[in-house]
Amino acid sequence: MREIRYRTIAEQLRQRVADGEFALGRTLPSEADLSRHYGASRVTIRRALELLRADGLVDARQGFGWFVAVDPLRQSLGRLGTIEAQLTASGVHSERRILDFGFVTAPAHVAMVLASDTVLEVRRLNLADGEPFARVTVWCPEELGASLSRSDVERAPFYELLSEPLGGAVQTIGAAVVSASDAVLLKVPLGSPVLRCERITASPAGRPMLLSEHVFPAHRTEFVVDLPMAERSIAPTGMRLVD
Repeated sequence: MREIRYRTIAEQLRQRVADGEFALGRTLPSEADLSRHYGASRVTIRRALELLRADGLVDARQGFGWFVAVDPLRQSLGRLGTIEAQLTASGVHSERRILDFGFVTAPAHVAMVLASDTVLEVRRLNLADGEPFARVTVWCPEELGASLSRSDVERAPFYELLSEPLGGAVQTIGAAVVSASDAVLLKVPLGSPVLRCERITASPAGRPMLLSEHVFPAHRTEFVVDLPMAERSIAPTGMRLVD
């Protein structure tokens, strides 16, 4: 009876995915919730999910739970670019939604990096094929952002809006646990792993012009770096240990 039960549950879950109840990359209800919904044991639920995983329909990550399987979107770190450009190049429809726009007193770290006490702060949500892909916050010195409007940053990235040329950027990527507010925005369970990226974009003379923070669900993105052969090198350029 249990043999038939887990296969029945697997087929019902398969149909719910096919009907669009669970979108690509979206988390499924927890095993406990599914157990209550179907009136089945956790063992039976897990066998059903493992059956779907064997078919490539769902997957699971430690600390994240089960989700509808999706190939991670790959972002190259070989050159300076925007999320939108990377997604478009991958054949993915990109959208941006502005969450907050305004001039604020710069947080201590932002003030130190940008050498500005007042900054333009823009929070947005980036979507890939309609699903949350990244929460992004960008800070810009007041004098550089004074001419920008909410509609400006909604239609185009900062790189296209600034009047001064850009010289390059330094990006730091690390693992983190999603915050309560980002969990809601990114539609992932509280406590899920995320990739947090901080990027400092500078002028050709080296003056920091933008500071941005990008938070990605860990199961939805991969960063790719080309590493040309270098003589007498013991580690990739830019790698550092964090205490």
